[in-house]
Amino acid sequence: MPEIATVALPAGVVFTKPWIVEIILDLAGYTPEKRLFDACAWEPSAGDGAFIRAMVRRLHDSCRKHRSNIEDATDALRAFEIDPESAAEARSAVESELIELGISGSVAARLAASWVITGDFLEASLGFPVADYVIGNPPYIRLEEIPADKAQVYRSAFRTMRGRSDLYVAFYEAALNQLKPGGCCAYICADRWLLNDYGSSLRELVTGGFNVRYIVEAHDVAAFEADVSAYPAVTVITTGRQSTATIAKMLPGVETRDRGEVVGALKAGRSSETLRCATLDTWFSGDEPWPCSSPERLGILRAIEARCIPLETETTGTRVGIGVATGADRVYITKDSGAAERDRLLPLAMGEDLSGPCVNWSGNYLVNPWTAEGLVTLSDFPKMEAYLADHGDLLRARRTARDNPTKWHKTIDRVNLRLLSQPKLYIADIRGRLEPALDEGRTYPHHNVYWIISRDWDLRVLGGLLLSDVGEFFVRCYGVRMRGGYFRFQAQYLRRICVPPPASISATAAKQLSDAFTKFDRAKASALAHTLYGINALPD
Repeated sequence: MPEIATVALPAGVVFTKPWIVEIILDLAGYTPEKRLFDACAWEPSAGDGAFIRAMVRRLHDSCRKHRSNIEDATDALRAFEIDPESAAEARSAVESELIELGISGSVAARLAASWVITGDFLEASLGFPVADYVIGNPPYIRLEEIPADKAQVYRSAFRTMRGRSDLYVAFYEAALNQLKPGGCCAYICADRWLLNDYGSSLRELVTGGFNVRYIVEAHDVAAFEADVSAYPAVTVITTGRQSTATIAKMLPGVETRDRGEVVGALKAGRSSETLRCATLDTWFSGDEPWPCSSPERLGILRAIEARCIPLETETTGTRVGIGVATGADRVYITKDSGAAERDRLLPLAMGEDLSGPCVNWSGNYLVNPWTAEGLVTLSDFPKMEAYLADHGDLLRARRTARDNPTKWHKTIDRVNLRLLSQPKLYIADIRGRLEPALDEGRTYPHHNVYWIISRDWDLRVLGGLLLSDVGEFFVRCYGVRMRGGYFRFQAQYLRRICVPPPASISATAAKQLSDAFTKFDRAKASALAHTLYGINALPD
């Protein structure tokens, strides 16, 4: 492993409220009934000391219960904090906590100095496993906010750091790597990694050798001292083979309930007025997403997936893709029908052109430098050559042009001319609802538009299924809601949609679905879909 030097990181700490800290410690099994002084518990990012102070209290109670001397428990806790000022504050908080518990000032100062370390948890985790518990609230910091050299070192050290990852992914990997047999990692952290592509390697790491015990969504409760849009969830993961897993959703008011009642319900997988719970006998495999936001949703989702087929499959010849990325839209996209030779201009469908079941083309053209055989020779098309040359400096400054100077006029993506004439369903990238639109083979899609083509489906019938609340249900389960309530209808989420086999849909039902799509009647499409999928209703 490469050496990681201590480095000051951007602010990414969100302090955790005491009530949820206590619940997390209970779920992790860090309780005074155990001989905590014989264990080693790590806290990865001490912050204001919310976790370490609660852990100190429990360690003290454990020592009293088992007649052990807390002075000898110098190795029982390790709280890391990379920021020296914050570390000093956490150290002072621990010292004060011990004094309140009746520990002398000199012993309290010595223990606090031993337990709170100014240093990088990620660096410390590169040694051999020593932890029985890793518990806390790791920082939320995007990699692009970290100095480039340090970001590269983190990527090299932690293989789950991929794509536009958040640093908390490395904190998960570091914690899991530090666990001794029987150990437990319990974090409250943003839950985006459960679904996003950048979390796929972490999910694969977990499913390959660990046991997911609890995932508890805390979006709608006051888990943090500050009002932040962190989309948090409590995750409790232990070493060993996967057994049953409990997924739950905390509801407003849970923080006022008796902690024993809440923890007991979670351990029993029992729902209440402020908690929705479900216990699963099986877990996900590989790097597939974990759609755990709602126990009710997950139950229906798994039932549908068991009896339906994926939207994209060779069985029906159905494919999902994305439109062309140009790398310079203000050059390649124009409404000037004379900008290039007629056969070099493709009618381009933009996201704003999708309204209702049809494409309302707004007159944008794609200046197309591709033929079926490959990139054109510009001299063969003097009008296009002159048009692109007028923007030559901008086009040559693009990375794709710098990598291939002789092909400076290419778009990032190659244009697939066969797609132009094919009937296809379009779905805009960002919308509040899933709204398919049918193109009869007259336009080519832009990069903010996803397309669906099929050999076996009548696209109006398929459009009716996608228009229904069942089609949207899959994206709500697997996708990530953006601020403002919008969804990203990306290919990775559209491919998760499951549909009944086309042959299983009667001619009457197919006509009704087609009519519902044509009239853009979501209520009718949803009612028909419920019958075809064999469900009564969908949960919120």
